[in-house]
Amino acid sequence: MIYSRREFGKLALASLSGPALMGKALFVEAKPNSLINGVQIGTITYSYRSMPDQTAPGLLKYVLADGISAIELMGEPAEQFAGAPSRGPRGGGGGRGRGQQLAPAEQSAQQAAQREARENLRKWRLSVSMDKYKELRKLYNEAGVKIYALKISPTADMTDDEMDYVFNAGEAVGATHVTLELSNDAAFLKRVGSFAEKHKVYAAYHSHTQGSMTAFDQAFAASKANMANVDFGHYVAGGNVGGTTLEFLQRFHDRIASFHLKDRTTPQHGEQNLTWGTGETPIKEILQTVKKNKWKMPASIELEYQVPADSDAVKEVAKCLEYCRNALA
Repeated sequence: MIYSRREFGKLALASLSGPALMGKALFVEAKPNSLINGVQIGTITYSYRSMPDQTAPGLLKYVLADGISAIELMGEPAEQFAGAPSRGPRGGGGGRGRGQQLAPAEQSAQQAAQREARENLRKWRLSVSMDKYKELRKLYNEAGVKIYALKISPTADMTDDEMDYVFNAGEAVGATHVTLELSNDAAFLKRVGSFAEKHKVYAAYHSHTQGSMTAFDQAFAASKANMANVDFGHYVAGGNVGGTTLEFLQRFHDRIASFHLKDRTTPQHGEQNLTWGTGETPIKEILQTVKKNKWKMPASIELEYQVPADSDAVKEVAKCLEYCRNALA
C-alpha cells in the first residue's frame, strides 16, 4: 500500500522507534518529497529540539513525519550516532535560578570537567572511522532524506587533524557544506577556508542579527570555499542593514550554500519571532526569487517561534512546509 504524506507521517510517529528505524522493511514505498517546483525545502534538525528523541534515528522519524526530503543535521546527534563520548557539563547555574552563580570551587570543578570532556571528544574524533558516518548517510538516504549540510562546526581551538575530521565527516554523510557561526576573525576564516578547499566541502557561515550586505565580505574574500548559510529571518530582525533580504539574495546567490527561513519582525516592531505569515520576513518573495532563477541552494525551515501548547514541533514544521508549498504554487 502506498500511503499519502499525511498517512505516512502518522504511521512514522506511531510505529517507528530508534532501533526499529534501522530496519528497511519499515520504510514503506512512499518517500518524502519537499522539492517544490524546483526549490528544495528542507529543515535544520534543531527545529525538533523540543521533541523527546534527539538521536539521529529519532530525528529522522520526525523528518519523515513532516514529508521532508533534505536536511541540515545538527552535529551532536550525528557524533552520538558515530559513538562520541559525552560532551560533559554545559556550564551555567547547575540548576540554580536565574542570576545565581556557582561557588568558586564548583565553578572550577565544572570547568575542569568541561576541559576533560573536550579533550576526550578531541581524541575520539581523531580515532573514529568514517564508516559510521557513511552508515548514517545510508540510513537517511534509504529513507529518502538527503543530508545537504552538517553542523559539526570548525572552532578556533581545533588541531589540523581535528579540522580534517570535520570536513571528512561532512563528506561521509553526503553534505555539500558544513555550517558554523559567522566570525570576524580573519585568520580563522582563512584557515577554515583552506580546509574547505582541501576537502572540496564548503564551509558555510550562519548569521544572526549581524547579517547585512557586508557581513560576509571578509569570509568570502578569505576563500572561494567560504559560503553563506544566511538566516533571512534574523537578517530582517537585524534591520536589513545595507539592503533587503531580496537584494542580498540577488547579489550573493552564487555564494549561498543554503539559507534559513523564519518569520521575524524588524527592530521597529520588536524583533519578534512569529508564526509564518504574520511577521515581516518576505518568505514568499524569497522562495519565488529562487524558483524564478532556478537557483539550487536549499531553504532550511528553522522553527523558532513559540510552539503552541496544543501542538508540537513536528506539527509546526509541517505548517511551515505547507506555507512554502503555497508560496511556491
